[in-house]
Formats: sequence, structure tokens, C-alpha cells
Amino acid sequence: MATSLSTQHAELWQSSGMLEAAIGIFHRVSEKVGIEWAPMNVPTSRRLQTLGATGWICLVLFGEAASIVLFLSVLYSSLWWLALLYAIWMLRDIDTPNKGGRRFEWVRNWSWWRHYRDYFPIKLIKTAELDPSKNYLFACFPHGVVCAGAFGAFATNALGFHKKFPGMVCHMITLGGHFLVPLFRDLALALGCCSSSQESLLHLLDRRKQRGNCVALIVGGAAEALDSHPGEYKVILTRRKGFVRVAMKSGAPLVPVFSFGETDVFRPLNNPRDSLLRRFQEKVRQLTGISPMFPIGRGVFQYSYGVVPFRSPVTTVVGVPMEVERNLDPTDEEVDIVHAEFTKRLTELFENEKARYLKDHEKVHLVIT
Repeated sequence: MATSLSTQHAELWQSSGMLEAAIGIFHRVSEKVGIEWAPMNVPTSRRLQTLGATGWICLVLFGEAASIVLFLSVLYSSLWWLALLYAIWMLRDIDTPNKGGRRFEWVRNWSWWRHYRDYFPIKLIKTAELDPSKNYLFACFPHGVVCAGAFGAFATNALGFHKKFPGMVCHMITLGGHFLVPLFRDLALALGCCSSSQESLLHLLDRRKQRGNCVALIVGGAAEALDSHPGEYKVILTRRKGFVRVAMKSGAPLVPVFSFGETDVFRPLNNPRDSLLRRFQEKVRQLTGISPMFPIGRGVFQYSYGVVPFRSPVTTVVGVPMEVERNLDPTDEEVDIVHAEFTKRLTELFENEKARYLKDHEKVHLVIT
């Protein structure tokens, strides 16, 4: 019996030693490849925040592909008739993104978005009151890699937009192509998103049909995403004048909106304008309207590699509205005058607010291209 116990103890010590050796090797390999693992005792609240951010970036990067695969799987199954009925309904519903959308507050209120908000965290700051008897065109900057701040502020209720701006309803604008993807389009519509077509914008901003609309447009679009790098704020505005023309045609005030910290949530690959990578990205963007970004962030269980965004604060500041006189057929010269005034106001917003939300703000400047 004593011999048996001694043998068991020896085996335990041997297995314990092997385990310690394996852990030691694991740590040395992690140090070699530069992996910093998350601690085991992370609070549940932070785990939920990481899960919320992970789900969001997976939705952005893989949501459309997953929706197409799911639709085709149903189509080529015994439930093919469900997919067929959905396709017929979708064709009848195809113009909804251009006619004000179809939002569901239940979806915008999901707890998922609150965990997502707290992960960075994202904040929404108001600098002026909005009149519910008017419609407003929010011109948002910068795009960043995937518009983390604008999504949280304007596509969900997690930041309390409806409380900060009583009587106002916000619609985030995105590419019309997203509404051609089965199933994915319905989630986008439920979040209050609408198409970026001029027809859609003018419909939302028409005071004869509805009032109290805030239309959040990311002016720089996919092209601006290619210039998103940590600590830099380069926005595309000089050649973007369509949003000014829409504001003039509708008479909707223009509101400058800036998300400080937006460019810090990912570390994109280095892509100078003359690089092969940049030329490839530009070509794909011209063909599809989508910039092929390679967001480099952290992982779920480690902080070194992955596509999960970094925990970096993003503060979306809504500026003071700029009144725009209604003009159904503005000339290029008239558009240029309004555009120049808006550019001035956006620059002032950035300079006035950056000290509150950026580190080393003296070294950070807004570059307008």
C-alpha cells in the first residue's frame, strides 16, 4: 500500500513538473512572437464588452457573406419555398431604403449595443440644441476604418441620442448596395439606416413630409477609410460637395459632427499613396464602392493580434447647426460658398474641441483633402 501511494505521489509530481514546463514553454513562445495574453480574472462586465465589440466587428466584416450563405442554404434545402417567398417580398420592398427606411426601436435598444458602447467607451456630446420642427443633415467625420463612433451614436440608442435631442429621430446613411444583400438588409433597416442616394436624402429632409429627422452622412466615405491611421485626422472634403447641394435643395441646416479617437481603434496596414497595396485598394473601391481594409486590432483572449478593435475612447461631438437657405437649383458658385463656410465651421469644431478629447492635441491637426 505504501509503495502504491509513493508511486502515485511520484506520478503527480512528474505530471506537475511537466505542466510547469509546458507553461514555461508556452510563455517563452508567446514572448518570442509578441503575444500579450489577457488575464484570467477579467470581470464579467469587461468580458461582455469584449464580446459586444467582437460581435460588432464580425457583423461588419462577415455579416453580408454570412447572410448570403444562410439565404442560399435555405434556398437549396427542403425549405426552399421560404427563401423564394422572402426573395419575392424583398423585391417588393427594394425601394424602402430610399423612402425613409423601416426602423425598429427594439433592435436599436439591444443590450449588445450597450456592451459595445462601454468597450471603447463611446460618448456622444451635444454642443447646441436642435429644433424638432426642422430636419438636419449631419456631416460626419472622420470615417475611420469602420465608423465605430458614428455607428454607436446614430445607429443605436445606446448613447441616448433621443434623450440628448428630444423630438429628433436619427437615420444613419450607408451605401445602397448593402440593402441588396438578403437578411443583412433587414438588420440595417431595423437599425434606422437608409440609402445614400440623393432620392433617399431628399426624402428624409423634406419638411413637407416629415420633421425632426437627423440624417447622419459619413461624407468621406470608403475613400477616406484608406487614410485612417492612429493619431492622424485626414478627411476628404474639398471634392465632396454633393451633401452641400442636398442641404441647399432641402433647406436643411448642416451640422458638423466629429468623432475624436475614431482613427485610434485599429492599426491599418501602412499604405502610402504610391504603394502597391494602396493602388489595389483604390482599384477595388472604384469597382465595388467598398474599400478593402485590413483592420489590425487585438484578439478575444490576447491583446496583440486580431480584428477586434482596441479599447480606445471615441467621442462623437455634434456641432452647432449651420443654417442653409433653400435653393432648388443651386449653381456651382453658390454651392462653393456654402461649402467653404461649412469647411470653416468643421475646422473650428475640431480646433475648439480637440484639447478635451485628444492626447498631445497641440501636435494633432486636421488635414482636409
